[in-house]
Amino acid sequence: MNWGKVFYIFFTLMSLTTSAAFLYEHSAVSLFIAGSVNIISTLLKIGVRNVLSAELLAGSLVADLHLIPAFFVLQFNDNHAMATGLVIGAVIANLYTLFVSMIESAKEKVDF
Repeated sequence: MNWGKVFYIFFTLMSLTTSAAFLYEHSAVSLFIAGSVNIISTLLKIGVRNVLSAELLAGSLVADLHLIPAFFVLQFNDNHAMATGLVIGAVIANLYTLFVSMIESAKEKVDF
């Protein structure tokens, strides 16, 4: 089992689910957690050397660049509509990353 892959998939899923939690209840704390978990996920993807590693990193960076401004917009401008729109963009980016991860896993040769 590739533990590095387990960890970055785990943190990508955690970022997706915490972003979805923000969509359920508009809380700056949940948005901060989603952004923090997504930054950890991005850092874990920096060292990945797979076929689609550039796509994985790009998707994670896009989610970062949605969640970080969403937190500041919510915290300092109290603009829930804009923060929600940015979080929806981050959710889409994380779904893209998970989809690319599934494609990458399917392409790997399985050794028994």
